[in-house]
Amino acid sequence: MKLFMLKGFMLMSLMFLSVLIGMQIANNGIKDMRGFDDPDFKGAFTIKEQEENVQVSVLGNHVDSHNLDKKREQLEELKAYNFFSDLGKTFADTVTVIAKKGIEFISDQTGS
Repeated sequence: MKLFMLKGFMLMSLMFLSVLIGMQIANNGIKDMRGFDDPDFKGAFTIKEQEENVQVSVLGNHVDSHNLDKKREQLEELKAYNFFSDLGKTFADTVTVIAKKGIEFISDQTGS
């Protein structure tokens, strides 16, 4: 059993490292595909700190707490029903109940 766990851990570690290396290679490929270094090229998310003020921009759009408060209020007013969110919650609850029942069943069988 210990050998199996060790092999499984080693395999997961190898796959994790492979994913990280693949992401780095893809990032380098994207930079090479552009063909030049653009100093004006900005990332998707930038933060500028000035004394006590913090300015955040996402995809070039300035974001502040007032915008977030307005959006939250609008969402609360809409009271939108998200079918997929509700379906996901129901599925998660069902899986949790089934797993608990399965564990209880197995523990009852081994405890007798």
